[in-house]
Amino acid sequence: MTEKTLLLVDDENEVTRIMSKRLMRRGYVCHTASNGQEAVEAMHKFPYRVVVMDVKMPVMDGIEALHAIHSTSANTQVILLSGHADMQLAVQAMSDGAFGYLMKPVDLEELMFKIEDAFTEFRLETQQ
Repeated sequence: MTEKTLLLVDDENEVTRIMSKRLMRRGYVCHTASNGQEAVEAMHKFPYRVVVMDVKMPVMDGIEALHAIHSTSANTQVILLSGHADMQLAVQAMSDGAFGYLMKPVDLEELMFKIEDAFTEFRLETQQ
């Protein structure tokens, strides 16, 4: 897999389909999961460097998945997306180790910038 492979996680398949299509046009390889549990299982198969994940999902939400991912892959950079303006949740997510917290609908350029930063952070953390 290429260095620009990432995991997109959202329970709305249309969201992951569109986001994946847009990111693939910009050189990323995108794999998808439809909830936090699937994301954690995907991490066991391939140690993604960057995960872009919705917060509110059935089965396992984004915060729970963030904890599970970091328990086995501490250097994975997780960017959380939320359709709800909840400042307390955003602060919790960041203190729990999320690399970023963006509001939906997310601006593609802003997301791309955050993803690039996340890949850079991963490289910096794993070089030490």
